[in-house]
Amino acid sequence: MKSVLQLGFRSFLHPSSLAVNQSRLRVATLIPNMQRNVMASNQSSITLSTQNSEPGGTRRDTSLENDCKVDIQSFKDDPSRIEAMTVQELRMTLRSVGLLAKGRKHELVTALQCFVENKTVEDHRAQQTERSSNVSPLEGEIVKAETKILTPKKRQSAESNEVSSGPTSSNPSRRKRKGSSEVVSNIVKQEDGVEVMQNEPWTILAHKKPQKGWIPYNPKIMRPTPLSKDTKSVKILSWNVNGLRALLKGFSAVELAEREDFDILCLQETKLQEKDILDIKKSLVDGYHYTYWTCSVSKLGYSGTAIISRIQPISVRYGVGISEHDGEGRVVTVEFDSFFLLNVYVPNSGDGLKRLSYRIAQWDPSLSNYMKELEKLKPVILTGDLNCAHQEIDIYNPAGNRKSAGFTNEERQSFATNFLEKGFVDTFRQKHPDIIGYTYWGYRHGGRKTNKGWRLDYFLVSETMAEKVHDSYILPDVGGSDHCPIGLVLKL
Repeated sequence: MKSVLQLGFRSFLHPSSLAVNQSRLRVATLIPNMQRNVMASNQSSITLSTQNSEPGGTRRDTSLENDCKVDIQSFKDDPSRIEAMTVQELRMTLRSVGLLAKGRKHELVTALQCFVENKTVEDHRAQQTERSSNVSPLEGEIVKAETKILTPKKRQSAESNEVSSGPTSSNPSRRKRKGSSEVVSNIVKQEDGVEVMQNEPWTILAHKKPQKGWIPYNPKIMRPTPLSKDTKSVKILSWNVNGLRALLKGFSAVELAEREDFDILCLQETKLQEKDILDIKKSLVDGYHYTYWTCSVSKLGYSGTAIISRIQPISVRYGVGISEHDGEGRVVTVEFDSFFLLNVYVPNSGDGLKRLSYRIAQWDPSLSNYMKELEKLKPVILTGDLNCAHQEIDIYNPAGNRKSAGFTNEERQSFATNFLEKGFVDTFRQKHPDIIGYTYWGYRHGGRKTNKGWRLDYFLVSETMAEKVHDSYILPDVGGSDHCPIGLVLKL
C-alpha cells in the first residue's frame, strides 16, 4: 500500500468512511518518521480529552481568584488577545485563576474564554434568571433527525442557555437566549486512541429562521458516486487549520487521506514563521513533493497559507502583486495545465469591524481583479476561508449577526459584486441550493456540538469550468480546528 499523507493532526473522523477511488495514489505523510513510530507503538495508551463537559466547568478555588493578577477587563475589551497567547501563557494564566491547564491550545483558549465570560455571568446571575423567565418564543429552533420541531412552549421551558456565535469573539449583538435542552451533548468518544464523533450534529437542521425546503447537509447521502478510474479528474481539499504547529503535535489524518485520497491540499491560517517551514518540509515523504508556503512578515505567527501537492505545477506565485496586501501571507497561486488554483485566507473585518473598510474597498476588489487577469489565460479556482457567510442559509443566526464580521451587509454585497457577479460560481451552493452546510463553529460557545455554525469556506470556479464540477462537499466530521475541511472533485 502506498504511503498516506499524515498531517500530524488527530481527527474526529466518523467511523463510516465515504467511498473513494481506490485506483488513485495514497497520500504521503507529514510527520517525522520518529514521531510516526512512537505514535504507532503508543497508540493504545494515548489518553485523549473529550468534550462531553462544558469548557471552563472546573470548580475554581476562590482563594486563588483573590490572588489572581489576570486583567479580566482587558480580555473582555479585546477577546482576540486570548487566541493570540502562547500555550505556555495560557497555562500560566489558567493556573493563576485555579483552573486546570491541560490539553491542546484550543481547549486552553476555550477554558480561559469561558472563565472570562463566566465572570460576567456570575456578576449578573440574578438579573439573567429573572429575564429568562420572560423570554419570548423563538422561530426556527434545532430539529433532531428523529424528533419533531420543538414547539414554542418547549423552547420557552428549555433549561440550557445558548449565545449566538460568530467568527469574531466580541460580537456586540450577542444576547443570552433560551435554547433547546434536546440537543446532542456527547460529541466525542475515545475509540482505539482516536477521537471520533459519537453523534452526527451536522445532520440536525440548526437555523434560527429556516425557510421551507431547507434541509441539513449529510455527506453520507448527498455526495455523488465516485468517478470511475478511467475518468481524468483532480481532487482538492481546503482547510483553515487555525494553527498548523498545534495540530502537528498529535492529530492523525490517515483515515481522512485514505478515504478522500486528495491530489492537492490547501491550508489557511497556518500561523507559521519562515523559520518553521524547513523543518516541516523535511518531514514530507513519498507522494507530496511540491509544497509552497507563504507567511506573514508584517505580524509574525499570524495568518499564513500553504499548498501541498502531488502534481507538479507549471508556475507558482505569492500574493496578488500589491505590497499593502501581500505582507500577511494570505495568497498562494499555482498554475496547472488546465487551471489556476488560488489558495486564499481573506482578512477578517475584526473586532469592532476595524478592517471592514480595508476589506471591502481594497482587498476584495484587488483579489477580484487579480483573478480576472489570470482568467484571461485559463480558468480559475479560488478556495479558502473567505470570511463571509454570503446568504442567510449560510449562518445559524442571521438576525443576531448583522453587525458581526463576516455577515455585515457590506461584506455580503462585496462578495457578490467582486466574485459572483464577475462570473465565479459558488460550487457548493450550485450543487446544493437548499442545503444548510456549515464549515465554521466557534469554540467559545460549543457551536459545533449543536451545529450552530457559519459557512465561511468556499470553492469558487470560473463559469467556464462550473459544469466540470463533479462534487463540492464539506467534511463536518473532521475536527482539530474551528473550521472543517471542504473538498472539490473536478473532471478534467
